[in-house]
Amino acid sequence: MVSSRKCAHIISFVASFTYLLFVIFQVPLFRVPCRIGSCESPLQVTSSQLIVSGLFPETILKVLLYPGAAADSVLKKKALPNSDDLLASYGSDYSMGFGTVMDLGRIEVLAGSYLMVVGALVNVIGPSRMSFFGSLIVTWGLICEVFSRKTAFANHSKAIGIYPTMMIAIVSAFCSMRKDVRRIVRICKKCLSKAKLI
Repeated sequence: MVSSRKCAHIISFVASFTYLLFVIFQVPLFRVPCRIGSCESPLQVTSSQLIVSGLFPETILKVLLYPGAAADSVLKKKALPNSDDLLASYGSDYSMGFGTVMDLGRIEVLAGSYLMVVGALVNVIGPSRMSFFGSLIVTWGLICEVFSRKTAFANHSKAIGIYPTMMIAIVSAFCSMRKDVRRIVRICKKCLSKAKLI
């Protein structure tokens, strides 16, 4: 029988890898207006902010953005994106002041997106709670936004929404926390052993 430590390690590894793929390939998790029009992934939110601020090296941003842009091109049957033009589609052509008020108005989504991206990268090295808390903060921010603006869905282009894939991302982020998964596995094993005795 597999030990709870080994079982938790396998679950945590698979969950971390799944979460990383969701972030790097920019799988649509939510929909929120941002400086590039409409952002659907945490990497789009953070990159559009970092490109305009100029505080982050462009080379690293291109490396992070290219897998998602390439996957999008393949799905839409277009030519693969050029690395030189990659940043333009994420907001480098916009002025510094454009959209700052909009981004600060959704501070939970912005902060949560940063935590989701950093958490996904840190989870590769070791388990972290950043990605889970980031996912919860983004979800909370979007739910508050929808309830505070009941007319948000009146205009489809400006609509705010959460896709079902966000639930998968939250579960993956939770399962990437090895210690917590180990506790759950132990509890499940105890319950199963008690059920067998009955």
